[in-house]
Amino acid sequence: MEKILVVDNEAGMREFLLIFLKKEGYHVETAENGERALKALEREIFDLVITDIKMPGMSGLELLKIVNSTSPETMTVMMTAFASTETAIEAMKEGASDYLTKPFQIEEIKLRIQNVLERRKLHRENVRLRKTLHENTTQIIGKSEKIRAVLDLVEMVADNQSNVLIYGESGTGKELIARAIHAGSSRGNYPFVSINCSALPEGLLESELFGHMKGAFTGAIANKEGLFEVAHKGSLFLDEISETPKSSQVKLLRVLQEKEFRRIGGTKNIQVDVRIIAATNQDLGRLVSEGSFREDLYYRLDVIPITLPPLRERREDIPLLLDFFIQKFNRRLEKKIEGIDGEAIHFLMNQEWKGNVRELENVMERAIALAPQPILTIWDFRGGLARKGLAVPAPLLIPQGGVDLEALIGSIEKELLVKALQETHWVKKEAAKLLHIDFRSFRYRLEKYGVKRRKIVECPGPDHPV
Repeated sequence: MEKILVVDNEAGMREFLLIFLKKEGYHVETAENGERALKALEREIFDLVITDIKMPGMSGLELLKIVNSTSPETMTVMMTAFASTETAIEAMKEGASDYLTKPFQIEEIKLRIQNVLERRKLHRENVRLRKTLHENTTQIIGKSEKIRAVLDLVEMVADNQSNVLIYGESGTGKELIARAIHAGSSRGNYPFVSINCSALPEGLLESELFGHMKGAFTGAIANKEGLFEVAHKGSLFLDEISETPKSSQVKLLRVLQEKEFRRIGGTKNIQVDVRIIAATNQDLGRLVSEGSFREDLYYRLDVIPITLPPLRERREDIPLLLDFFIQKFNRRLEKKIEGIDGEAIHFLMNQEWKGNVRELENVMERAIALAPQPILTIWDFRGGLARKGLAVPAPLLIPQGGVDLEALIGSIEKELLVKALQETHWVKKEAAKLLHIDFRSFRYRLEKYGVKRRKIVECPGPDHPV
């Protein structure tokens, strides 16, 4: 129920508007002057203030200025018995939503109030949409050269009406990119509709995309809109497009060509204006050559290709993602994780992340949910990484009699030197790079631990002269 505050020094006008507006279904309060109105505005937020312009003490225009500065979402309608163009212009310049001249007709004020409140509703909805779109686009985290190139391309093509095909491994953020394209386009205030083409069997997929008529098949107990209808004037995101059955590919191609379709069991063509954004983790060109994907549909979809890099090709973005997930899961799980130590960051940056950002997010959520202390360490990730078959260092245990720390560190360091040399075929400069130390420091350590390449002497055969 919308809340309206009526401000007028005339008791008869306040009483009339109070009775009338309550009958119309509004919650109404009244005030006999600007000062009383401000006290009411301090107690609660009103959707609309209807105020007289000429009042003793604070004028309606003064009240309007205060309302605009302290409660910008509140709409204001000005009333006066002193009609003048100058007064109307001044009120509108100060931000009044509308203007009424006394005496007014009941139907007139009824219509004006409805229009003003409808404008407020639309304004709030647009703000909500922009906030949602902003949140979607800002979840594309990264400063690496590869991800910045993708975001630059997204900005370039967003307001283009051509279809987009997004390539990328599972978990790289293909839907986030699709949402960013939609948000940045002129279609941004219209629906963004998403469907995973691999999640539904052939019959259900077509019903979801194109809708159906009552009785079209067993279980079709009512007419159903398809997602193409729902996405009219907006964008339709077809995830895992490579999994679309051949028969559905034919119908999808027709929609892209003709901009119209029929519901299953229907006889009427339905016209739609929809931008298609598709995504796949497969090589569609290869699928076309193998005959499992229609070539004509491929060329309709692959107008603007965008390829997302896997996380292992943009490891410098991992610390940013870790910070983002800490903030996200602190809010969701009501935790107070302050950060993650350097050893854990280095360890996570060197994982392969075959599931990409989605896998990293999963591991972070588990670690944050179970972490006993405010700073995450490498040990908080043991369970999550081990379950996924990722390499996790074994826990260090101190024996009862204690341990010679210098000797232990020395043996570990020597073993790592030898392993690095073996992996690089004894190319010392490459081995130093593998251990992230400079060549001089590497050579010093070789001399310190007496690490030398052993010469292999072949035993002579029986006919070999000794």
